[in-house]
Amino acid sequence: MKLITGGAYQGKAETALKLFGIRKEDIISGEDCEFEEVLTAKCIRDYHRLVSRLMDTGADPVEFTKRLCRENSSCILIMNEIGCGIVPMERKERVYRENVGRCGCIIAAESDEVVRVICGIAHFLKGEGK
Repeated sequence: MKLITGGAYQGKAETALKLFGIRKEDIISGEDCEFEEVLTAKCIRDYHRLVSRLMDTGADPVEFTKRLCRENSSCILIMNEIGCGIVPMERKERVYRENVGRCGCIIAAESDEVVRVICGIAHFLKGEGK
């Protein structure tokens, strides 16, 4: 498993294409994919949006993420860093932010490589490029 994280519009998907030799066709989006589809996908972008969608259905995103790590341990996950800004006033938004952070920690722990992308530059936090 590999994790690519960073702020919005920093070049995370492009980094996945360059570093890990995947094709655009290999990438699905957490914004609109079927939940079960991520369990076999080669690369999932916008995982933070999948967390939001899971919450909207009443599913536990942390448990889903643990299942994903068990069943699709070779995938590449791309997600935005969510928890670095101002703490939201609305409870739902705070819970979302917490769930994204917890899911990211689970994925990072299970990943062989963790990459943070800033301004299109990949910084290896864990793994081969470190």
